[in-house]
Amino acid sequence: MNDTIQTQRILLALLPFWTPVIPPMGIASLQGYLKERNHQVHAVDANIETQSRSFYQDYFDTLKKLVPQEKQGNFYNTGRELLRNHMMACMNHKDEIAYLELVQELVYKNYYFQVPHSHQLLTRLNQILNDFFQWLETYTLDLLEREQPTVLGLSVYSGTLPASLFAFKLAKKWNPSIRTLMGGGVFADQLGIGSPNLDYFLRETQDIIDHLFIGEGEILLDHLLTGQLPPQQRLFMRRDIGGRILDINQAAEPDLGDFQLEKYPYLVSHTSRSCPFQCSFCSETVQWGKYRKKDARDITAQLKHMYHRYGYQLFMMCDSLINPVVTPLAQACLEEEVSLYWESCIRAEKEVCSIDNTMLWRQGGFYKARVGVESGSQNVLDLMNKKTSVQQIRDAVGALAYAGIKTLTFWIIGHPGETEADFQQTLDLLTEMKDDIYEAEGTPFLYFLTGQSNSDQWMQGTPRLQLYSESAGEMLMTPTWHLDCLPGREETYSRVNRFISHLDKLGIPHPYSMDQIMAADERWKKLHYNAVPALTDFAVKGRYVDENKHIKHRTKMEKTIQDDGDFGF
Repeated sequence: MNDTIQTQRILLALLPFWTPVIPPMGIASLQGYLKERNHQVHAVDANIETQSRSFYQDYFDTLKKLVPQEKQGNFYNTGRELLRNHMMACMNHKDEIAYLELVQELVYKNYYFQVPHSHQLLTRLNQILNDFFQWLETYTLDLLEREQPTVLGLSVYSGTLPASLFAFKLAKKWNPSIRTLMGGGVFADQLGIGSPNLDYFLRETQDIIDHLFIGEGEILLDHLLTGQLPPQQRLFMRRDIGGRILDINQAAEPDLGDFQLEKYPYLVSHTSRSCPFQCSFCSETVQWGKYRKKDARDITAQLKHMYHRYGYQLFMMCDSLINPVVTPLAQACLEEEVSLYWESCIRAEKEVCSIDNTMLWRQGGFYKARVGVESGSQNVLDLMNKKTSVQQIRDAVGALAYAGIKTLTFWIIGHPGETEADFQQTLDLLTEMKDDIYEAEGTPFLYFLTGQSNSDQWMQGTPRLQLYSESAGEMLMTPTWHLDCLPGREETYSRVNRFISHLDKLGIPHPYSMDQIMAADERWKKLHYNAVPALTDFAVKGRYVDENKHIKHRTKMEKTIQDDGDFGF
């Protein structure tokens, strides 16, 4: 064994704030890959810590008291953007007055209402973040003392960027010789390749981050740790390994052994990387390159092995879409002696419109479908390069719901070129499909300087503006940009508010808490004869669920009885 490998103690971590729905896929995959190559690795998810969740909830409870109800819209989604920037400003500010003015601006340009910077709730938000960073310092130093790593690798997303930078600074103070490594999804949006955001970030972090990885982290990290990459180089991409990409059929199983799995509703796996499509707003193909998929029997074998190892049946597939493997995967799962349930993204393509297909998938374990509907307007779908139709969306969502598969529909509001008439068509489609939608998530269109499929096109034809005052640059480090086009940002967020109000009027859930999820599950059960089990049915380790293999088409008599109520009374 290589002496370099023997002496390295690698700590991989995901820091707050990231909603702990699944164990962190990125570091679990890295850990599995590195362990196969004899590296000494430990992984940690700080988001499951009770105090971490308490700070998060306290921040949003306070924010909810501050923001008028009619302005709250997609409250948590919008609030996470506010929280990230607020944390960066809290961590980096040097002038207290400038900081308070920026926090006031952050609130205004996310919820669009005026709030005086002296407001007591605004003061409370600032105090919560001060308390959080004090806790994070203690947590991080205790973790470093306990693990004594020689290498610290953080998986970073937009929402975890402030805490990650804070931890990198602490690590270098704790031990200046520790090697600090950064990778993750933030390089697909806030820190896209070729953007001035990334250039500035590289300059500002040169003393605290030794190496940054964009793309295939498994191969790049192993090559660095084994001396196959130049140690003085900071930024590594696929080109540094000759454009090589990981053969995912040979990829290691995500290693979940270090995580407290009872804290998550799902285990985690994947069927593919990248995407065969290039929707205008998406960064998937830019981030991962060529689309490749795993063999369905290999996927099933891995899920089965993870079930036997960890004792949980419910999985979330971290893919951009499952369409190319969904039928063979369902067939392979049906042939197994154990029932395996899985959630995944799926496109509204023609095969999804068939109830014979969706019933097969339901029997094979398809539990929840995340469908990128995006818009009820064909005009906007074409602008997005979605390559689907409104009618296909209707038929696909209806076929999934017929089989009882939960349908989480995603909608993007305010895409460049969306008119008021287009948006009204979105509301109309929601009304039409309300009983076939398990939940809906309406998010404002977000623009990034680079990384989206349409980035080059937007760069050539549309002015780009910084959202916040230029004087805030040092505090925020990663400026937020927007396109100077119709609909404007304020109008977009107004439409988001109207979208959420319409959901509430129709009774379509957009749940965040467990109580809300339980209510949504109960609604789904009442609406659909073949409804999948409630999420709580999978929550108890050792409880075995196998109803999927007994699902059948509804008969005409069963449909009549259900439609008339119990015995028609």
